[in-house]
Formats: sequence, C-alpha cells, structure tokens
Amino acid sequence: MQLLFDESGVEGDGAVRPLADRMRPKHFSDVLGQEHLLGEGMMLDNARRSGQFPSIVFWGSPGCGKTTMARLIADETNARFVSLSAISSNTAELRKVFDVARADKQVGRQTVLLVDEIHRFNRSQQDLFLPYIEDGTIILIGATTENPSFELNAALLSRCSVLVLNRLSIDSLHKLGKRAEEFCGRELPLTEGSKGMLMIMADGDARYFIGLCEELFKLNSDEQLDEESLQLLLRSHMPVYDKSRDGHYNLISALHKSLRGSDPDAALYWMARMLDGGEDPFYILRRLVRFASEDIGLADPQALPQTIAAREAFHFLGSPEGDLAIAQAVVYLATAPKSNAVYMAHKGAVRDAKLNGSLMPPKHILNAPTALMKEQGYKEGYIYDHDTPEGFSGQDYFPEEMERKEYYHPVERGFEREVSKRLTWWSKIREQRNYKK
Repeated sequence: MQLLFDESGVEGDGAVRPLADRMRPKHFSDVLGQEHLLGEGMMLDNARRSGQFPSIVFWGSPGCGKTTMARLIADETNARFVSLSAISSNTAELRKVFDVARADKQVGRQTVLLVDEIHRFNRSQQDLFLPYIEDGTIILIGATTENPSFELNAALLSRCSVLVLNRLSIDSLHKLGKRAEEFCGRELPLTEGSKGMLMIMADGDARYFIGLCEELFKLNSDEQLDEESLQLLLRSHMPVYDKSRDGHYNLISALHKSLRGSDPDAALYWMARMLDGGEDPFYILRRLVRFASEDIGLADPQALPQTIAAREAFHFLGSPEGDLAIAQAVVYLATAPKSNAVYMAHKGAVRDAKLNGSLMPPKHILNAPTALMKEQGYKEGYIYDHDTPEGFSGQDYFPEEMERKEYYHPVERGFEREVSKRLTWWSKIREQRNYKK
C-alpha cells in the first residue's frame, strides 16, 4: 500500500514528533481543501507536470497547508528545502542562505526557500530576494496570513505568483479526521455530535484540528465524549480574527455592507463574529453611529438617537448584558429605510467650500451693530421668516459671488419623503418671489 504520510514519530534525539507533522502529506494528491490550485489543469497541477515552479506567495489562514505545499514543491523539483521565519530571522541569515543556494546552483541543485510570515520582513529585506529570484538561484515560497498587496513590495509581488489558500471546510476536516483515525489505528472517542463540534472548534485550521485529535487519542479510553464533555476537556479555540489587520477590516466591512443591504440576520452574524473575536464593542458602536448618519440620515431621524442610546446602554451595563443593546441597534439600522442624501450633500458642500475659498456671507443676512456697518448695507433687505404667512421668506443665503447650489436631494423613502415635499414647496415659493439666482 502507498504511504501517504511519514509513519516515523521519533526525531533523531528521541523526541516524539507531533501528530500533525507525522501526518503531513507526501503527495500533492493528498492535500485537502485546495482543489482550486491542485485540480487537473489548475496552476500548481500544471507546474507539477512541467516540473517548473515559479516563486510563489501563499496567502491563507493558519493551518491551511502553506508549509506543506512548500515542502511538496521542493520534493517535486528535487531541490534543497530551507525554511526561515521572518519573525526570528535577520538580514545576515538571509545572505548566508543566498550564498549556499548560489553554490548549490553551480552544481545543478536548486533551492526552495520557504519564508514564513514573509510580511514581517521590512522593505529593504524584501528587496534582497529580487536578484536571486530573477536568476533562478532560489524558488521563493512566501507564506503570509496578511493581504500581500498591502504588506509586500510591488517589486517582489511582480516576481511571484500570489495564490490564495482556502480554510479547510467541514467536509475536508471530516476527511482529515478519518485519516487521523486510520493513521493512529483507532477511532476518536467522540459521538457524532461532538465530532461536529470538534470541527467547528478547529475553525478551518488543519494543524490545530490534528492537535485536538492527538489530545483525544491520548485519553486511551473507549468511552465516547458528548458535546458537553468535549467542551470541558478541550479549551475553546478562538476564531481567527486579528483586530489590527485584515480580519478587523474585512468583518467591519461585512457588517457595514449587510446593514446597508437591509439584512438584519447577516448583520447580526458579523456583529457576533467581531465580538466573539475580541473586538472592542465601542469600536463597533462608533461604526454604527457613523452608519446612522451616512446610510440612513433623515430617512429615519431616530436611527442616530437609537445608536447613541445603544452606546449609553452598553457603557452602563457592560458585557455580556450590554451586547443586547448593540444587537438592537444593529437590527434597527438594518431594517430602517436607507438614504445617503445627507452624506452626499455634505460631500458637495465641503467640495465647494474648499473650491471657493473665504467668500463672505451676503450682507443682508449679517447683523449691523454699528453705524458704519449699516452704511455698508449690512442687514439691508433682510426678511424675518416668521413674519411671512408661510414662515419662509425664500431669500438667498449663499455668498453673492456664488450661484445657488442644491446639495441635498432627499430620497422617496421613509421620513425623507416628507422632507422632499417641504423642499419642493419652498422651491416654488422661492421662484414666485424671484429670489432664485
């Protein structure tokens, strides 16, 4: 029978290697969850068949197979495999690797250099790779959990293929669990329900999942654990979420888009994901307050007070009781009528304010506390709106050097429908009184 994994569990010094390392696939065909790269006719399948691999940046979450794929590329090309971490390596170590790789190249042997967390290298360090990639001294395999377009030099990216690796699906983790049972010659001591929970706890991370399986195999018990017993036994795996990086911005974007799309269920899900990942609740609340003005505005004037009230409630109650106030605000905003009319009006006004400089207000709306100001025409011709039958004079309040502008265009939704009626009525009065420029 063909061996898929390395069965030896003992290092040269007698230490037992982790199960995840012993189970590392020996062939591309055994890699799970990356069919979009390894399937027939896909990029890595074509490279494997030709024996020509480019330098690559693997972008993916922890435990999705970045290191495994790099090792397999080295095996396929009969290259020397070197692994470094950008967290602990320095420029001097890089230069030593390049010197050895250049010597190997002269005798016809290629080097595959895996750099884990490559985004941790600074710009100057990233530039060091360029000549060695170009002349074929190394095949660089960069591994990163961060968006390469933000973290890596454009020059380095242009010389590499950026490949996105998927988090392992529940189905892939199920297959991996079966492999672990076959490899260890015993079944996991879990009920079907707790097996499902174990996969959820792994959160798409194959390495972490196999680590959990290894802990369970060590129990050496035939008794099956149910969900409650499993929770007590294993520590909870925090969701993959970095508050300062892509996870932070991706999830808040998902929440914002779900609110704008009037989907309260999706919005609640992304809110829960952020809170579960350790996000600052006040950051979420600040974004909700912003959303109330940016995407709802006067279509529902209560949206802003609702979000501010949620902030006050959370400040008073704290978590977890105050989480419900955030959820209430999320549902309110998602189900409210939407309008960005105020947002667009503000942008237009800011643009003209910058464009036109320091224009004075028209003299008729300026007070005239001195005789000189009265002589200059200050306040002359001003009409007190309350003295008109309609409570509206229709006068022009823009600078005399500017044409009258219309920035605010309310939508025919929610309360703005009523605002639109008022503006239309006032516009007719303004035209009748010939105040429009």
